[in-house]
Formats: sequence, structure tokens, C-alpha cells
Amino acid sequence: MSSKRYPQDILVSCEIPWSDNEILLEDIFRKEIQTSINNGFTNMYIFGTASEGYAVTNKQFKEIAEIFWQETKLNPNIKTMVGAIGMSTVQVVERISIAYDIGFRMFQIPLPPWGTLNDNEYMTFFKDVCGNFSDCNFLHYNLRRSGRILLTEDYKKIQESVPNLVATKFTTASPSECYKLITETDLQHFLGEENFAFGSLHGECSLLSSFAAIAPNKIKKYFNYGKEKNYKELFKLQLEISLAMKSFLNSAFGFKTMDGAYDKMFKRASGLEMPLKLLSPYETIPLEVYNQSLKNLQTEYGEWLST
Repeated sequence: MSSKRYPQDILVSCEIPWSDNEILLEDIFRKEIQTSINNGFTNMYIFGTASEGYAVTNKQFKEIAEIFWQETKLNPNIKTMVGAIGMSTVQVVERISIAYDIGFRMFQIPLPPWGTLNDNEYMTFFKDVCGNFSDCNFLHYNLRRSGRILLTEDYKKIQESVPNLVATKFTTASPSECYKLITETDLQHFLGEENFAFGSLHGECSLLSSFAAIAPNKIKKYFNYGKEKNYKELFKLQLEISLAMKSFLNSAFGFKTMDGAYDKMFKRASGLEMPLKLLSPYETIPLEVYNQSLKNLQTEYGEWLST
């Protein structure tokens, strides 16, 4: 029986498709959600970096969250999560309240990024946000854009005072940090394609996948190798996935833009009519760069596409 606060799973994001004049393309968004479900992914979220939670207005936030709820609420197997990014506790609580009223009970929160929080401030943030919604669960989105990365010693303190903080998303954790996170905390840690294999060496952990849209069956196999402790096949497939991702993204690495720009490339390469557009002022990957990236992937890993 698991000792973690949240079930082990694969987590995927739903990107937001925008027209050139920044209008939500609702039909594409609904199709994206259903495609993820049809591909066998039952734990999904909106409004992290990939789905531009930092950029939307409250009106857009509510509209998109309502569509997300409509597309998932009738399936009892689907677990949904909504991100709330803000500059202060009150802004984050306001956004969570909007999603709470729609029906959501699982939320993803990063630390406010305008000023780096000290130890007392980050504890206040978690207590105040999570404490306002005692019937909800929370995942901490642990990224450098927030000004500081929280480590195992931080989480050991937080989990004692915040019982409904149940998970983290920590794709940059080093192999040694993965060991400490998994063996010394009871949170569920969602690691990325690069560090999930290292985490799996030490106990139960979960996978946040950007590549799932392109190769859903490969990603599910990778996750299951970790669950089953099949380390030989796990690390073999980790290397293959890493090389495939680099093959696809190599042409776009020169663009210093938001992570979501690359996630939209993944969704488009899966066959979805996903525009590459990001909300202003962030730079969009040019179509010719995407086309070269897709050509590279088709040449070297064509059999992976949507398999």
C-alpha cells in the first residue's frame, strides 16, 4: 500500500489554442482534451506554464476552466487539476475560488515570482492558500521562475503543517535530490522524462510528460517500467525518449521563449491542429522552424508518432 499522499500516475497538460488575434479556439481545445483521454491519460491539468496560466485574464481563466470541466466531469476515471499563478496569496486564492465554484478540488500552485520568498514567507503562502481550501488538495509547481527551488528539507517542514499539500512537480531535481525527495517525504513527486527513471530507483514517484502527445504508448510503457522496477528497460527507454525529444526540439532551441511554445509543438506534431501562438508578449516559434523540427522527428523517429 502506498505511503504517499496522492496516487502515482502520469500527468499531462492541456495547452490553450489561440487564434492570431488571441481568441480561444474552443473546438480545438475540446478535441485536445478528448484526444488525451482517448490516448489513455486520466490525470490532466490546465494553467501551468505550458497552458499559459501566467498570461490569461480572470475572464479567460473562468471560460477555459468551464470548458475543461465540461469535457471531463462525466468520466469518473479522470482526475483534473487547475493551476493558479499569481503575484500574491490573494491573487492565487481568487483564481482558485473561481475554479472551486466550477467544481474543481485539485490545484497546482507555484510560489509568487515577483519577489523571492524567504523561509517564513513560503510557509505563510502554503498555509494561507491551502488552508483557505481545506477540502482540496494541492500540488506545488517547483520551478526557477518563482525565484527559488524548494528542496527536500523545505518539503519536510511544509508537509508537517500543510496536510493537503499532496504532491510536487519537480522536473529539474537532480538524481541525488530525487533520492531524498522520495525516501524522506510522503508527497507524490511528479518528475519529468529526464529524471523519472532516477526517481524510480528509490521508490514510488510519478511522471509529468511533455512527450505524451507524440508517443502516448511509449510514455505509458516508460511509466510502467518505473512502477515495475524493470530498470534495464526503463533506462533504455529513457535514453530513446531523450534522444527523440532532442531530435524534435533541436531546431527550436535557439529561441529563448516560454516552455509552452515547445509544448504546443508537441501537440501539433501529434496531429492536432494546435496553433503555435502564445499570448503577447511572448515569442511564438516560427512555423518554418516547427516544420524543420517535425521533419527531423519524422526522419529519425517516424514510427514513434502517436504510437
